[in-house]
Amino acid sequence: MAYATAIESLADPTRRRIFERLRLGPAPVGVIARGLPVSRPAVSQHLKVLREAGLVVDQARGTRRVYSIDPAGLAELRAWLDQFWTEALTSFKAEVESAPRGPRRKA
Repeated sequence: MAYATAIESLADPTRRRIFERLRLGPAPVGVIARGLPVSRPAVSQHLKVLREAGLVVDQARGTRRVYSIDPAGLAELRAWLDQFWTEALTSFKAEVESAPRGPRRKA
């Protein structure tokens, strides 16, 4: 999975809602689709995009497909995002350490 593909797939608000629902655990399309403003076939198409982006996996259970978040795909996306967090913290630390220190005031 390329992080760009994952980000692009999550740019769609409906796909984000579907992805967020899966954090509660594996679910079939019918359960995922409940309460969404799109049809079950549309939810299936959104799940296909998320699967192709490496963010979800599906498994046959009887006559249904059950979808869940793919931990490996999510880890790759998180690793890409974490680099920004690490850089931001490193920059903040350098700024704090280089700031002049004045006399401390009593509280």
